[in-house]
Amino acid sequence: MKVVVAGGAGFLGSHLVDAHLDKGDSVVILDNFCTGSPSNIKHLAENDRVEAIEVDVSEHVPDLKEVDLVYNLASPASPPAYLALALETMAVGSEGTRRLLELSERSHARFVMASTSEIYGDPSEHPQRESYRGNVDATGPRSVYDEAKRFSEAMTFAFHRTFGTNIGVARIFNTYGPRLAPGDGRVVSNFIVQALKGDPLTIYGDGSQTRSLCFVADLVRGLMALGESSITGPVNLGNPDERSVGEIASLILSLTNSNSSVEYLPLPTDDPTRRCPDIAVAKRELGWEPRTMTEDGLRVTIEHFRSLLAS
Repeated sequence: MKVVVAGGAGFLGSHLVDAHLDKGDSVVILDNFCTGSPSNIKHLAENDRVEAIEVDVSEHVPDLKEVDLVYNLASPASPPAYLALALETMAVGSEGTRRLLELSERSHARFVMASTSEIYGDPSEHPQRESYRGNVDATGPRSVYDEAKRFSEAMTFAFHRTFGTNIGVARIFNTYGPRLAPGDGRVVSNFIVQALKGDPLTIYGDGSQTRSLCFVADLVRGLMALGESSITGPVNLGNPDERSVGEIASLILSLTNSNSSVEYLPLPTDDPTRRCPDIAVAKRELGWEPRTMTEDGLRVTIEHFRSLLAS
């Protein structure tokens, strides 16, 4: 297949590119590198089945030919990034999504929208099912990301209903693994970097809030399964192994053999207290569920950051 990955130089997007190349597909990467990194795809420089185009998809999408599958991962995804790039995040969620959907429609290609568990906001339903409509603050600081993704989903389904566009929507929960950027504000990368440096691990709130961590290779399998299917979704992709932030901090301290202390800071506005997916739809429709034990995935991720900090 000829696959387009918008946001293909990002953490998740670059792993998705690798997986499609491993299948024998050709890939076009679209990225403006505002949060994606050239280092994530530098190993592909000599691969003749990859074309990387530096472009802001909220302003322009190249008129590519004979495309079979389009993934939309083009958005800042970590809180510091989307808060610093608030208007850009809204633009890529709206205009960027529309332009990529138009590419899919012209090419009669399947379109996979990488949405987010942030759709559910600070959920009052637990675990979160796809039918849950969420508890989102439409004007709070996190709304630039939450509402951009909610609009992206609405736009994607509008194209499906209006033009019959072949779509699939994934709601992605917390994902971790190699190529996470230091200082991107995600709980795993923050804790690992702090532990390896011997700095205090910063826990926001009392540490009782929960996250469910999915290793990147598992998440990529889920996205590809959705891309190869005919279901529209939305479908949750994530790991139902729910752990408190305090427990994650303790686990990372143990795995890194760190003597770092723990520091408690005020909880940010609208930070969700519980986050855990119900993945019954993914199991039933895609035959997908995570395979990687959290401890095993964290060991691989720790080695990534250990190498990064040593270089």
